[in-house]
Amino acid sequence: MYNSDTPLQAELPTSKQLIKSTVLAAIAAVVLLFTVVLPAEYGIDPTGVGSILQLTEMGQVKQQLADEAAADAAGLLVAETPSIDNVAEQAVSTTLSDTAVASGEWRDEIPFTLTPGEGLEIKMKMDSGGKAEYSWVVAGGDLNFDTHGDALGKAISYEKGRGVAADEGVLEAAFTGNHGWFWRNRGDSDVEVILRTRGDYSTIKTM
Repeated sequence: MYNSDTPLQAELPTSKQLIKSTVLAAIAAVVLLFTVVLPAEYGIDPTGVGSILQLTEMGQVKQQLADEAAADAAGLLVAETPSIDNVAEQAVSTTLSDTAVASGEWRDEIPFTLTPGEGLEIKMKMDSGGKAEYSWVVAGGDLNFDTHGDALGKAISYEKGRGVAADEGVLEAAFTGNHGWFWRNRGDSDVEVILRTRGDYSTIKTM
C-alpha cells in the first residue's frame, strides 16, 4: 500500500511548459533590471520608470559618492579627512526655538574652511513640504556643490554646480528626512565659506 499516489505522466509539466516558464522568468528578470536595479544602483533609467518611483535620484547620489570614494582611494585628493579641530566640525546641532525669529534675520550661521580637495556635508532635518531659505558665499575661490536630500529608501538631488562662488534660494523638502548640501574644494588654495539658513527645519548639523 502506498502513502501517496504516483503522479500520472499527463500531470507532469511538459518540456514546452518548462521552456515557457523559463522564458517568462527571464523576461521578468530583465524588466526588473531596467526598471529597478539600474536606476536605484547606477542612476541609469532607460525606461523612465525609475524617475517615477524616485529610484533614479538615489542611484545618482550613490554613484557620486562612489566616484568621490574612488578618487580618495586613488590619491587624487590632496587633502586629508577633516579633523575635529577643523572649524567645520564645530557647527553644532541646533533645535527649533519656541521664539519666532524676527523677519529678515538668519536663524543659523555656520562658517567653515575647506582646504584643497576637502569636502563637507551639512544637512537640515525637515518634514515633507517644509521650506528653508538659505544663502552661502565663498571667500578666496569657488566650490563644486550638490544640494540633495535623503531618507530611508529615498534620495533626491535638487541642484548641482561646479566652480560656484555663492548661491541662495529656498529649499523645499520633497519628503521627510535630511536635506542640505555637499561642497568640494577643487581649487589650489583654502576657501572660507559661510552658510546662513532659516525656515522649517528642526536641526542643522555637519554629517
